[in-house]
Amino acid sequence: MASTTIQVQRETRDHLAELAKERGVSIGQLVEALAAQQPTAAQRAERLAADRELVRRMMGVDIPDEEFEQAPDVLGNIYKIAAEKVRAARGTAA
Repeated sequence: MASTTIQVQRETRDHLAELAKERGVSIGQLVEALAAQQPTAAQRAERLAADRELVRRMMGVDIPDEEFEQAPDVLGNIYKIAAEKVRAARGTAA
């Protein structure tokens, strides 16, 4: 495997070194793990397409992408409702 050098500010390098030390890995391994956790736009689009295809197969209905785009954000709405309930319980405004 070929490696390369990434230039960052000294403070960033020191921060990465400390994080790597805490996890018992090298800085390179830490950066690889961090990068693996952040999918690219192409990877997110691929995952979205695969998820939509799974929904189509599971439901047995050919839902066009346009209908997926117009569907309500159910999970987003659940988060909003939960946040409103927490704020209400704490007595804070939205």
